[in-house]
Amino acid sequence: MKAKAKSLDPRLRGDDGVGADPTVEQYLSHLQVERRMSAHTLDAYRRDLLALAQWARTQSADVTALHAEQVRAFVASEHRRGLSPKSLQRRLSACRSFYAWLVRQGRLSASPAAAIRSPKAPRKLPQVLDPDEAKALVEVPTDAPLGLRDRALLELFYSSGLRLSELCGLRWRDIDLSDALVNVLGKGSKQRSVPVGRHARAALQEWRASTGAANDAAVFPGRGGGPITPRAVQLRLRQLAQRQGLFKRVHPHLLRHSFASHILESSGDLRGVQELLGHADIATTQIYTHLDYQHLAKVYDAAHPRAKRKP
Repeated sequence: MKAKAKSLDPRLRGDDGVGADPTVEQYLSHLQVERRMSAHTLDAYRRDLLALAQWARTQSADVTALHAEQVRAFVASEHRRGLSPKSLQRRLSACRSFYAWLVRQGRLSASPAAAIRSPKAPRKLPQVLDPDEAKALVEVPTDAPLGLRDRALLELFYSSGLRLSELCGLRWRDIDLSDALVNVLGKGSKQRSVPVGRHARAALQEWRASTGAANDAAVFPGRGGGPITPRAVQLRLRQLAQRQGLFKRVHPHLLRHSFASHILESSGDLRGVQELLGHADIATTQIYTHLDYQHLAKVYDAAHPRAKRKP
């Protein structure tokens, strides 16, 4: 007799208050408990699979009994509904993962989504700050209110290329200032150690000395003493960018993009950048090679005598 599946976090159920398909709920519980996926990722899977289950109900079919043509029809219906190619890619990826899990469970002999090709989406290159802009941003005055905190936060963001969730969740015990390393819990609960540059280390030392925080304390506390919220960091970063004279759309991930682009531009070590960013798949990191080529193309156009445009 099979053990009863652990009840899914209510936040991951359908938005209409009705639970998702029971099999979908079991799969989400598996992702939550065994794969330990983040709440953000789980919510995306829930929305995608809930859409699949709701579409199956309109066809008077069980979500586990759909065949390849029906899954293809589901994707087509979502396209007609106005979903972008990128959203369709994500939706189909969730379906593939769900059906692959059912195959591993022995509930299906083959996945109906395995052979369906994703629609092509135009590659959108991330925006980055150039090194001078990054320097101008992180060097906020430390004598301003919260100046020491802001300086430490920005220096660490740019120095180590952390994700927003990783930075918000940091405790002082996660930072080894003597060895210049920060230990973070990334996507899929994977731990990695990332170097901390000397400017970031100095800023963190000043910030901690000003607070006398214990090892278990949040590095960047919010109003209640717990970790600062991602939304608070986003708003603060926007304010600081304007104060420092940067009028680009500055957001936390822009600093991560800038970190990766500048490291790759200087070193050419794609594998190293992959490890620093904590990417499971190097294909995710390869987008920064396109940025690097874009930079080289600009250098070429500006410098080569046969490439320069006539005035």
